[in-house]
Amino acid sequence: MKQKLVRGVRQSLPPATVKTLEESYRRGRVKLVRARYGNPAKHLRIIAVTGTNGKTTTVNYINEILKEAGKKTALYSTAVIEIGGSRQLNDTNSTVGTTARMQQFFRDAKKAHVDFVILEITSHALDQHKLAGVPIEAAVMTNLTQDHLDYHKTMDAYAAAKAKLFKLEPRYVVLNRDDEWYDYFNAFSARDQKITYGKHDDAEAKIEQITLYKKGSEARVVIDHQTTLELATALPGEFNVANMTAAAALCYVLGVGVDDIIEGVANLEGVPGRFERVPIEAPYEVIVDYAHTPDALDKLLEAVRAVTKNRVIAVFGACGDRDKQKRPIMGEIAAKRADRIILTDEESYNEDPDEIRDMIRCGVEAAGGEIKMTEIADRKEAIAKAMSIAKRGDSVVITGMGHEVFRIINGERQPWSDVAVVKELTDQKT
Repeated sequence: MKQKLVRGVRQSLPPATVKTLEESYRRGRVKLVRARYGNPAKHLRIIAVTGTNGKTTTVNYINEILKEAGKKTALYSTAVIEIGGSRQLNDTNSTVGTTARMQQFFRDAKKAHVDFVILEITSHALDQHKLAGVPIEAAVMTNLTQDHLDYHKTMDAYAAAKAKLFKLEPRYVVLNRDDEWYDYFNAFSARDQKITYGKHDDAEAKIEQITLYKKGSEARVVIDHQTTLELATALPGEFNVANMTAAAALCYVLGVGVDDIIEGVANLEGVPGRFERVPIEAPYEVIVDYAHTPDALDKLLEAVRAVTKNRVIAVFGACGDRDKQKRPIMGEIAAKRADRIILTDEESYNEDPDEIRDMIRCGVEAAGGEIKMTEIADRKEAIAKAMSIAKRGDSVVITGMGHEVFRIINGERQPWSDVAVVKELTDQKT
C-alpha cells in the first residue's frame, strides 16, 4: 500500500521535480551515512578514475606505480579490492559499493594509514552522488563510448553524469587526448594541473611508439617534450598501452619518479578477467575478458587478432536489463573481427535470454556473419563447443563475465566463473 502511494505521488509530479527530490534524498542519505562513520574520507588523498572502458586496468596500474614509489595504498575496483597490500577479489558484481560499504572502506583505509586511495568510479555512482563530500585529489577520464543508455537514455546525459567527477574540483585532471569526447571534458579545469595523454600530436604525455607482443606491450611515452618513459607491460593490446599511459601521466604529475613509474607498470602481471589467459595445457589460447561494450569488444578482438596465428573464436552474449541498442552493434563487431562466433547467454537478469540473443543475431546477420555463427544458449556448452573446434594456433575469446563469480538468471544469483568452466572442461578431456 505504501509503495503504491509513493508511486502515485511520483507520477503526479513533474519529472524535473521528481529528479530534484531524488537527488536531495540521495545527498542527505550519503551525508548521514558519512557522519555515522566519522567522515573517514575527509583527509584521504583520493584518486578517482572514470570512463567507459579501461577503468579497472588503469587503477591497477596506478596502484602498482604508487606502491613501487613506496606509498601505502587502498584500491577499490570492479575486479579487486586492496587495503595496505591485503588484496581480495571483488565478488559483488558491482564497481562501486553501497554508500555504507564505501564509507566502511574509507574508514578501513584511514585506519591503515594509507597515502593514497584509488577508486574506479561509474556514471551511476556519480549520478547518485556517492562521492558527495569526498575530496578528490585527482580525476582521470579514460574514454567515453556507448554504454548504460538504459539508465542515462542519451550519450549527452551519460557524459553529463561522468562530468560530475570533474565538477568536484580535483587538484589534478588527466584526460585522453584521443577520445572523441575530449573537448567536452577539457572544458573542466583542475585546481593545480591538467595533463593529457594519447597518440595525438597535442597530447602532453605522447605515445610515440608502440610494440605489441603475444604476451605484452611496449611503448615510448614522451612527457612535455622532454621526459621519455620506455614502458613495458605484461598486458597485451594497444588499449592497454593507453591505460598504462594514463596511469603514468597521473603519477608523473603527482611527483613520482620516472624509474618508479617504469617499474610500477612492469609490476602489474595481470588483472582478473582482463585479457586473462587461462593456464591450460592446449595447443590454442583461451582468453577471458570483461568486454561488454561495443568499443571494448572491438578493441579486444582487434588485439587478439594481432597476436593470433590462425583463427579467433569468439564466445559472447549480452547482459539483460541493460542498454539494448548495443546488442546488434556487438553482433556486427564479432562478425567483422572473429573467424567463428559462438553466440550464447551471459546474464539475462529479468529479460528473456532468447530475445537478447535475437538482437545480437540481427547484428551478426546484418554484417554477413551468419555462416560462421553457431548459437548455443547454455554458456558452458558454448564454451565447450568453442574449445572442441579450436586448433593449434587459434585463440578462443570468452567475453562479458570476466572476473565475475556469479550470474543473475531470471532474477536469481547463480555461481559462475568462465575461468573455472574452462579449467573444468580441460580436466574432463584429460
